[in-house]
Amino acid sequence: MAVKPVAARPTALEVMQDAPVIPVIVLQDAAQAVPLARALVAGGIRMLEVTLRTPVALACIEQIAKDVPEAVVGAGTVRSAADAQAAAMAGARFVVSPGYTRSVGKACHELGIALLPGVATGSEIMLAQEDGYTALKFFPAMQSGGTGMLKAWQGPFNDVRFCPTGGVTAANAGEFLALANVACVGGSWLTPADAVEKGDWERITQLARGAAALPRR
Repeated sequence: MAVKPVAARPTALEVMQDAPVIPVIVLQDAAQAVPLARALVAGGIRMLEVTLRTPVALACIEQIAKDVPEAVVGAGTVRSAADAQAAAMAGARFVVSPGYTRSVGKACHELGIALLPGVATGSEIMLAQEDGYTALKFFPAMQSGGTGMLKAWQGPFNDVRFCPTGGVTAANAGEFLALANVACVGGSWLTPADAVEKGDWERITQLARGAAALPRR
């Protein structure tokens, strides 16, 4: 089956709809970035969220953008306009934030980069919608009500699609993906720290294959 091409500047919804899972990646060593990205792409996962939680994160994004063209690399844990700008300059094609502020939203609009802003309440959803964002990250998902909260939001926010992240695992991902307002989930189980540290890329490819095969509505 032919792989669908990705726009140079995908929308947030396109990022969310590409596969059932967006891996949440934390890298401590820039040398791991390219082989990890290749392992995930080999398993059918190409939207890669590299979190800005380590000093090497931007270098990792830059290397993946340069050396793994099949991947669509993004930056996670974007908390400021400066973070968004640095991520875009490193080659990120989308960014993900743990919450939402108007300064981050405005910066992403100006940069022309897709943003998946984090929300956990109805008020935060409404604020993001006012600024034109309707593809949102529900975070932290399990701690904020899980599938029950998403079901409650289906009525008042039936025009919003979510990517629940935070406490989502291979065991419960299917429960989220079965909901009509969930486009995908975010999770760290595709890149376990021990596998990354050992360079066990085949294990990561297998985890990616399992994630890519998850059914969703």
